[in-house]
Amino acid sequence: MNRRFLPVVTAAALGLLVSQAQAQQVPPPSADPYANNADAGKLQFPLAAPAGKDTGAITKALPGGVNQGVVDPKTWKYGPNYNVPGGSKIWNPVKLKMMRGEKITAGTLFSSTDPATYCAMANAGYDFIWTEMQHDSKDWSAVAKMWRACPHAKAVPGVRVAYADEREIQHALDAGALVVVVPTVDTVEEGKAGRDWTYFPPLGKRSLGGGQAFDPDMWGNVPGGYRNTINDNVVLIEMIETLEGAQNAREIAAIPGVTAIFAASGDLGNFSGYKQGTPDYERLINVVHDAALAAGKRLCGPFAWRDRPDFTCFQNASEIAAIARGVAAELGPLKDTQAKPEVGPWAPKK
Repeated sequence: MNRRFLPVVTAAALGLLVSQAQAQQVPPPSADPYANNADAGKLQFPLAAPAGKDTGAITKALPGGVNQGVVDPKTWKYGPNYNVPGGSKIWNPVKLKMMRGEKITAGTLFSSTDPATYCAMANAGYDFIWTEMQHDSKDWSAVAKMWRACPHAKAVPGVRVAYADEREIQHALDAGALVVVVPTVDTVEEGKAGRDWTYFPPLGKRSLGGGQAFDPDMWGNVPGGYRNTINDNVVLIEMIETLEGAQNAREIAAIPGVTAIFAASGDLGNFSGYKQGTPDYERLINVVHDAALAAGKRLCGPFAWRDRPDFTCFQNASEIAAIARGVAAELGPLKDTQAKPEVGPWAPKK
């Protein structure tokens, strides 16, 4: 049996499994960093504050400390614990193609929550799956189940979150997203928020909360370790969709950590009042284009623009459109040649 499709386990059964694992001195599998505290009661704390005493640690360093003076995030010298190991290679295929300037495709999973449908899309030939969380009502538990069903499919798991929000982005990353798309980025502050919740310190502010991304069946066994290497492997795409976003596009694209900016074909028309092909619409697309080039970042858009100069990453159609197109390609002239009974629900409408 495929272990990723095990049936739901009751609380009582889960407790029995945990007890059996403990009896065998094997901790139950978990990506929770707080699940096991084997050293509780054994540790000594020679540098701990004496009971009931104010040590003045906010301004006074401990003996041997690197950081002297007041604790200040602006001047803090970060320790080596999470430095990327020397010689580490990129393990996210999408980041690798981005770095090479190669063209990247993303299949959109819009409404489905079925792991089998997700896996079919993920193995269909795209580079990543654009799991839609801005305009669909899926919840994160459903998304996590889909991504876990086939984490090492041809396409890596990606997502368009609802907005540049700590909860949205950290839910996505802890569930295993390797591509994060942030919509409607209007200001530098919003662009930096998207960056902050995508990256661990020192570049960002992502919290170390665990999740299935850390599991060995996802990214827990990548060379160098997930925590140490994800900052170099995650792809962050920020979407320019409004006049405010276009006005600030150069500064947004220049934010450290932003991998690419996306010229939103539909919403730039929606927010500007002009259709594709008109001078005012095309001017806005060119504004985004120029911002990407100035910052040395990749430029994304709809797949219809795959031959537009300098665009190298593209959002493709939804699973529904992909199925329809696939069937049309398979059937050829036999498509839509169903018989028409004279009576019944399939009879020609009068």
